[in-house]
Amino acid sequence: MSTAQSQVSTDRPGLRLGVAGMTCASCVFRVERALKKVPGVVVATVTVATEMAEVRTDGTVAASALAEAVESAGYAASLGPDTLAAPQPANSNAPDYRERRHLVVAVALTLPLVLPMLALPFGVHWMLPPWVQFALATPVQLWLGARFYRAAWGALKARTGNMDLLVALGTSAGYGLSVFHLLRDHGHHAQPALYFEASAAIITFVLLGKWLEARARRQTLDAIRSLQALRPVTARLRRDGAEQLVAIEEVRAGDELIVLPGERIPADGEVIDGRSHSDESMISGESIPVAKQPGDRVTGGAINAEGRLIVRVNAVGAESVLARIIRLVEDAQARKAPIQHAVDRVSAVFVPVLIVIAAATVLGWGLLTGDWPRAIVNGVVVLVIACPCALGLATPTAIMAGTGVAARAGILFKDAEALEQAHAVRTVAFDKTGTLTTGAPQLMAWTATDGDPEGLLARAAALQSGSEHPLGRAVLAAAREMNLAVPPAQDVAAMPGRGIYGVIHGEPVLLGSGRLMAESGVDLAALEAMARSEAARGRTVSWLAVRSGSRTELRGLLSFGDTPRPEAREAVQALHALGLRTVMISGDNRGAAEAVAELVGIGQDDVRAEVLPGDKAAEVLRLTRAGRVAMVGDGVNDAPALAAADVGFAMGSGTDVAMHAAGVTLMRPDPRLIADAIDISRRTTRKIHQNLFWAFIYNLVGIPLAAAGLLNPIVAGAAMAMSSVSVVSNTLLLRRWKPRSTH
Repeated sequence: MSTAQSQVSTDRPGLRLGVAGMTCASCVFRVERALKKVPGVVVATVTVATEMAEVRTDGTVAASALAEAVESAGYAASLGPDTLAAPQPANSNAPDYRERRHLVVAVALTLPLVLPMLALPFGVHWMLPPWVQFALATPVQLWLGARFYRAAWGALKARTGNMDLLVALGTSAGYGLSVFHLLRDHGHHAQPALYFEASAAIITFVLLGKWLEARARRQTLDAIRSLQALRPVTARLRRDGAEQLVAIEEVRAGDELIVLPGERIPADGEVIDGRSHSDESMISGESIPVAKQPGDRVTGGAINAEGRLIVRVNAVGAESVLARIIRLVEDAQARKAPIQHAVDRVSAVFVPVLIVIAAATVLGWGLLTGDWPRAIVNGVVVLVIACPCALGLATPTAIMAGTGVAARAGILFKDAEALEQAHAVRTVAFDKTGTLTTGAPQLMAWTATDGDPEGLLARAAALQSGSEHPLGRAVLAAAREMNLAVPPAQDVAAMPGRGIYGVIHGEPVLLGSGRLMAESGVDLAALEAMARSEAARGRTVSWLAVRSGSRTELRGLLSFGDTPRPEAREAVQALHALGLRTVMISGDNRGAAEAVAELVGIGQDDVRAEVLPGDKAAEVLRLTRAGRVAMVGDGVNDAPALAAADVGFAMGSGTDVAMHAAGVTLMRPDPRLIADAIDISRRTTRKIHQNLFWAFIYNLVGIPLAAAGLLNPIVAGAAMAMSSVSVVSNTLLLRRWKPRSTH
């Protein structure tokens, strides 16, 4: 089971390292192989798009040993935090400026070399003097291209290959051949065969591709940056009756914070004074501000709207909701989808095979035609056209973009595996209470024997005034909704397990279970038929009786039930529109389960009722026989079923245990997000397949053409750069995705 497997690995001590200098999937394979050779390393996962290595160890490995392993493989390593609390994504402008400057210089030096070739179709025949070409091409080759030589040397020391080795070999061959011809024909009047423009153009195109890739990677990290930007820098602390502005790092659990209108809430906590609305759209994806009053929980990073709030802090730093969301998004973007492992294995053998093909091209052309300069040029073209940088970007950029837009919609994927698994789900199994329903009982019906239903509800509300019992709150809510005048009650006393007693207008009143009525000698015959009907629908029945003299007479019945969430039916319809089967698995009686299923649009044949908590996982496993299954739940008792499913969805309003067991967490209790999560999973997986197609098609078409001598080196360089650009551009289309739940 995928979720269980990921759980095994996450129980290990973890470290993160920044890895600089990776350019393609074969680089990833090299770094992973170097890390796995370190004694004590259990799992090593490297991602070129985030330039990060995530390492799980047995606890005996020093971070410095991992850094040394990366450097021995030919790359630069920087140590992150000691745990997987995830380092901040780089946001420095210095590397961007350097890349842009190098690209501008490369274009300025290369353009004069390429312009004569571009002018040929228009009948313009002119050529720069050979030594001018040499002067323009040399800085490009030896200064701007030095990075490729350094990386290639590291690859050779590690007895492997990468994209930089291909670029270094190809451009060095073209540049070296040109220098040889220039020196050999020096002083002759004939124009020597020079390829300076090809080697310079190839390096320039590679630099252009790298700049575009880096820019795209920064854009795919926008989700994390936007979340990090929600962290306030300061907080207004109330201590000993005085206010003081302190750095957010000084805030501790238990502190009281004052949040003024328009300010961001500095930390997670509970409102102890004031009323307002909280804009949580950047955290949960909920577009409508949420009302807040004393007793309500607030999330750090949300914006306080119109009222002044006093908040008691209950979580700060790494334990806050915002910090956990950032960690989830970073982990999901850094980890590999299963398909990426196959790509890495292909890339590991791709570069050596390509070098063999290039060598065979040189030998074949040289031996068959005797034109060794032409043979070398064709070999260069083979090396250039097949650089596997697009292959290395195809999967991780799509994963980063998909998890990023999902996070903005309030959908958090635990890892890339959950994102990839969700697209193949065929059945969605729901827990009932708290998932399809609100999880809080409401007063569904009430009947008075004396024909005064309002008086019955007013008496019940009088007894429940100030009650924290869920049924009591439901009665009070119904009375407020009807604007009833609730009379005062005296001598109110709770009778645990049976009901409540009080005196209203001088009359003793009882409200409670059938057991309480039986103990008080109340005749329930008048409403027994209705009580049986309500009970068959899974509702809870309470009776109200009034003591008059020596007799206690029945005055009415109140029926309580859990109502479906307003979005539940729309959520089920959206899943059906995606071609998915929906099933309900509930521990409630069949009447209650079928009543809710009918309201939300789940067929009775797909209702599994009276299922014990321990049997829910077995029920999920039975469903997996017909295809992949997603389980949706929110409680502790749902955790085994969430772990047993191919993909578990935990409602954000649920328990931490459920969210830990699930592969996907929905940041707000809206079941419509399930269809959105499956939709973005399908779109992301489709982008991965499209990207891999583009990455491979350039090679499948380009390598034979290059070996046959039908491609110009400059065209090959442009095609190689375009393969990366097309992959990244296709991926960025995911950023336009909008969740259906907000439509």
